Amino acid sequence: MPARAHSGLSKLAASLVSVSLAPLAEASSGEGVDLGSVLPLWSVIPFVGILLSIALFPLLAAKFWHHHFPKVSAFWALAFAVPFLVAYGNQALHDILHIYIVDYIPFIILLWSLFTVSGGILVRGSFTGTPWFNALFLAVGTIIASWIGTTGAAMLLIRPVLRANARRRYRAHTVVFFIFLVANIGGSLTPLGDPPLFLGFLHGVPFFWTFQLLPQTLLVAAVVLAVYLALDLFLYRREPAEARQAAAGEQEKLKIEGLHNLLFLAGIVGGVLLSGLWHVGEVNIFGIHQQVENLVRDAILIGMGLASLYTTTRQTRQGNEFSWGPIREVAYLFAGIFMTIIPALAILKAGEQGAMASLIRAADKPAHYFWMAGGLSSFLDNAPTYLTFLSTALGRLIPAELKHLPERAQIAELIAQNAVYLKAVSLGAVYMGANTYIGNAPNFMVKSIAEESGVEMPSFFGYMVMYSLPVLIPTFVVVTLVFF
Repeated sequence: MPARAHSGLSKLAASLVSVSLAPLAEASSGEGVDLGSVLPLWSVIPFVGILLSIALFPLLAAKFWHHHFPKVSAFWALAFAVPFLVAYGNQALHDILHIYIVDYIPFIILLWSLFTVSGGILVRGSFTGTPWFNALFLAVGTIIASWIGTTGAAMLLIRPVLRANARRRYRAHTVVFFIFLVANIGGSLTPLGDPPLFLGFLHGVPFFWTFQLLPQTLLVAAVVLAVYLALDLFLYRREPAEARQAAAGEQEKLKIEGLHNLLFLAGIVGGVLLSGLWHVGEVNIFGIHQQVENLVRDAILIGMGLASLYTTTRQTRQGNEFSWGPIREVAYLFAGIFMTIIPALAILKAGEQGAMASLIRAADKPAHYFWMAGGLSSFLDNAPTYLTFLSTALGRLIPAELKHLPERAQIAELIAQNAVYLKAVSLGAVYMGANTYIGNAPNFMVKSIAEESGVEMPSFFGYMVMYSLPVLIPTFVVVTLVFF
């Protein structure tokens, strides 16, 4: 898009994002600039800043963070947006509008609808958070995550897990392993499970091809579940005897209230699937091209959420300790994350022309694709990361005489000749979203719901140091040695 001529202030702002005068002149002349190829790596400082704020403020200034985290998120968003807009004018405005209209708003609508609908399903009964019960619950959640999505499974099951463990002293580890298994690893077997696989389906990967990831998923899920069971058995023995006896003595008949919300949950899954199978054109929203089917999907999701609110009794939601606090927290923080992530995604998309060129060039073996796609997916949006490394694999592995073929034909050739590379990208993007709280959409939501229920969750770095590094990373090393 054409941009306005820049004044001295514009040039100063341009220098803040390390943009040369030549690209600026090119933008002003209407030729446009490939931002990913000109932005330096340090342009992601606001993104790093908001991540460090999420990690450190709850530890160092908990009261301030609790009351002012929306302002902190806005500060980092503006720290990037203001010089970006001054430097690139209309082109920057277009990129900002694009990420909010195409990515952020649908992201929040999906989370809101799942949060609202799942909050209307109340499971009552004599559930006690014994190690074997918890392990069974996590296993069930892992299985269904590939069919209703990791976000759907997480929002549906986190509250019953929290209630079952309400009398336990040690609960945080159960929530963390819930994030590992239900919110991430379990979504690896169908395109419905996790956004990267859904994008792969849209680009030509057959729907049932992801079943080939079953051996890796069985191994990872079995190892992580076994570690959880051993840890929970150890911690359960340290629980006060009176707490265990009180929990075991409670008897309440199994009862599910708000069961009709399962229909609304099915409607959400159907709406998401519809948007990938039905193509009817696009509309222009403030200069941003948006697919009509995506707008229909969002309308369906909003309708499902409103129908759930209208048809579910207040008593049922109160029994679930339902409140809007967690979804508000996610909405505020991710509004800042989506803004500040723009330069990181642009650089990544630029591939060998961007500031991460050396990283992209280093991707050679399947193991490289697994760890690079996974490592970046731990902190960035795993969907564009998946597409970037899928494109890298196509560029490197498809013979020159076949590169004139449509993308779907190239992907078919990749699957036929080098399927292990696609497996590596797929598994890295899905599995390693569990490495941090922001690696996948439901992670932070589960954390917020748990904290609202009184669970003292580990900090951003504590989560990685205490759980991700000692549990997940060795497991992924085993996967690399066995499969890649």
